[in-house]
Amino acid sequence: MIILKSKEEIELLRKSNQIVANLLNDLRELIKPGITALELDAYVEKRIREKGAIPAFKGYRNFPASLCISINDQVVHGIPNSRRLNEGDIVSLDLGVILNGFYGDAAITVPVGKINKEAKKLLDVAEKALYKGIEQARIEKRLYDISHAIQSWVEGNGFSVVRDFVGHGIGRNLHEDPQIPNFGSPDRGVQLKTGMVLALEPMVNVGTWEIKVETDGWTAVTKDGGLSAHFEHTIAITEDGPDILTVVP
Repeated sequence: MIILKSKEEIELLRKSNQIVANLLNDLRELIKPGITALELDAYVEKRIREKGAIPAFKGYRNFPASLCISINDQVVHGIPNSRRLNEGDIVSLDLGVILNGFYGDAAITVPVGKINKEAKKLLDVAEKALYKGIEQARIEKRLYDISHAIQSWVEGNGFSVVRDFVGHGIGRNLHEDPQIPNFGSPDRGVQLKTGMVLALEPMVNVGTWEIKVETDGWTAVTKDGGLSAHFEHTIAITEDGPDILTVVP
């Protein structure tokens, strides 16, 4: 069941999502060669709690950290550890919080120092794919118009979209209906309506779209060892078009 949100609920969701947006901006500045994922996770948890919010991911289905940190060929759900980041790495940062009972959720992928041309293109294509999807999040559209726009852009640039993980509705729960694949044919799926709040999150691979999960039960990696990037915004569908909640005011 898709839960439509009132204007008041959307404003509460905006507050939780703005915490996420601000912290992701902070992490962009902190990401440098030599820093560890554990240090980033500790920073994030401290800041979340200072803001009166709760880390959404810590303890969720027993996930052990507040921040998902996925490096290079890791697609999503990377568990922070003591590995130091190296010049040339790319790092996906997926963050969620709970404030006043409402969830915020977003992700970015950032370079560590200077990265090669392939990695730069991947980050550019993956981020633009997210906005291609957001452009379709309008009340005259259907759900899979979002999916098709993302897939068409990614594959048109020679990359692939992950099939195993999808976007989702969000509100008082981290994952709500509907599920939002990053692939599919247009003009299918539910009609988009005012009050829907969706977390769109394309995951884009240089090579195959296929992934596997490592022995920790969480960390997903590309099957061929190629690079992967992940971008996510939480948006509200309004009569005036998509309203991106995960932006810094």
